[in-house]
Amino acid sequence: MLRLQLIIPLMGCAVLLAACEPMEREAESAAAAPVSSAAVQTPTPEEAAAFVAEAEERLARLGQHSERMAWVLANFITVDTELLAARAAEQFTAAQVEIAGAAARFNDVAGLDYDTKRKLNMLRSGIVIPAPMDSAKTAEQAEIGAKLGGMYGRGEYCPADGQCQSLGDLEDIIDKSRDADELLEAWNGWRTIAPPMKDLYARQVELANEGAAELGFDNLGTMWRSGYDMDPAAFPGELDKVWDQVSPLYEALHCHVRASLSDHYGADVVPPDGPIPAHLLGNMWAQTWDNIYDLAAPPEADAGYDLTEILNERGFDAIGMVRTGEAFFSSLGFEELPETFWERSLFTKPADRDVVCHASAWTIDEKDDLRIKMCIDVNGEDFKTIHHELGHNYYQRAYKEQSYLYRTSANDGFHEALGDVLSLSITPAYLTRIGLLESEPDASGDIGLLMRQALEKIAFLPFGLLVDQWRWKVFAGEVGPERYNEVWWQLREQYQGVAAPNERPADAFDPGAKYHVPGNTPYTRYFLAAILQFQFHRALCDTAGYDGPIHRCTIYGSAEAGDRRQAMMEMGRSRPWPEALEVLTGSPEMDARAILDYFAPLQTWLEEQNADRQCGW
Repeated sequence: MLRLQLIIPLMGCAVLLAACEPMEREAESAAAAPVSSAAVQTPTPEEAAAFVAEAEERLARLGQHSERMAWVLANFITVDTELLAARAAEQFTAAQVEIAGAAARFNDVAGLDYDTKRKLNMLRSGIVIPAPMDSAKTAEQAEIGAKLGGMYGRGEYCPADGQCQSLGDLEDIIDKSRDADELLEAWNGWRTIAPPMKDLYARQVELANEGAAELGFDNLGTMWRSGYDMDPAAFPGELDKVWDQVSPLYEALHCHVRASLSDHYGADVVPPDGPIPAHLLGNMWAQTWDNIYDLAAPPEADAGYDLTEILNERGFDAIGMVRTGEAFFSSLGFEELPETFWERSLFTKPADRDVVCHASAWTIDEKDDLRIKMCIDVNGEDFKTIHHELGHNYYQRAYKEQSYLYRTSANDGFHEALGDVLSLSITPAYLTRIGLLESEPDASGDIGLLMRQALEKIAFLPFGLLVDQWRWKVFAGEVGPERYNEVWWQLREQYQGVAAPNERPADAFDPGAKYHVPGNTPYTRYFLAAILQFQFHRALCDTAGYDGPIHRCTIYGSAEAGDRRQAMMEMGRSRPWPEALEVLTGSPEMDARAILDYFAPLQTWLEEQNADRQCGW
């Protein structure tokens, strides 16, 4: 996950209060000072450019302070850090809202240069959770955001007759158990944290919609979709186009997985012609299914190795895994990470305090203070996640010379895709080259490897699409709090063919049990990333001179692929995303055909397995 500094209301404080106070006074002064050019009655292009320059300087100053505050809140969750976080978020959000409102004054100015016009649009639409201009409501919005983040981070399930369990404890059960009753208790247990969030979330939606309206948007969903260099009303159609390309592959995978689960648990638990119960898919949110690989794997296709087992046999620890990820990027020609990365990152879960363990990548000063925050376990999943998070860090470093508003990805899906594309290069060829395998297994195990990949990446696609589909309905007022849960499960069934394993309580707020909902992180980026990463992978493999099956390609060691990746990354958001896409892939069009090419052998196999099954739900 990327920590996006521009478009997420940021929260946090310096570790030592004495060090924080001067920065807070400066932030307060900056937040209170008006942007001088906003008072001019008839703005000129020159005045618009001056406004943008002043706004960028102000946001950069406040943003760095807020990012430090956010880091401390994520790593030291206490009542005090929540209060400090709320104060920082209030200041930064107030500045964003004030600047966004003032930017609208230049909407009709003729003769604006490209950068000024683009940046004015970004200033107006780039706030994820806008607060109303009323100061009391801004403070309320910041307080709600801090509370929701703290409630999620401290969340645990405390059964009446047992020891309290954290999300990590419950995930271990969901990931590994094959006892349906144990899985159901863990699944239900985590969702007990969410009902207290429901009223807070509903109020946050009211405030954010009010803030979006003051900026000229119909609702917050329209505002979110306006950041994709196209008509917000047309953007869902772009998503539908690529989903339609890949949905037959997903449906074939779903059909096979459902049959496998029905064989294991029985038709009374998993009906062979309906949606799959969500607690049985090996992930707390049923968003990826790779933890049930042993149940769905082709019996004749052995992958030939277990990466988790190899890492433990070789004595890897958290730091060793991160060093291996860094070495991948070094092989592409990128500079090593700065020493401060190793001094300041969080790599393992502390025993003495609450932290947000959800993996994320950070750029504190938007230059070289790069960090990751992650509670690393020695396993294959975290090995891939480390490569992903470092992908964010190297992207952050690549665009550091851009001006403040351009120090982000071409669109938010690009950041996630450039992280994920590295995981596609964690192939047997890569593991062999770095000495984790003695030799590359032959092609007889490819169906097994592709199945494992599909259970992670293809299974994710509809979930990546539906989270914001739900939120857009909520933001548009189509779904009120009393129907939050009902519509959530309607969409889960419609897109995923997944159902709640039992009747949900009247006060249930199951969307709140997913980090990105109380954390207010737009989710469409992950769907875009899931599509784009395969398009990127094919282009980079072509650049590296690879001519074999695309699923066996690794770009490890290719300086040419590194140069091509760097050429796109250093653009930041300075140009529309189709132009950045063309720099990397040679085409400005988003296209899912690379996914179909990648998984072609598996799709053929799935169609053979499903020949006598009733697919669909």
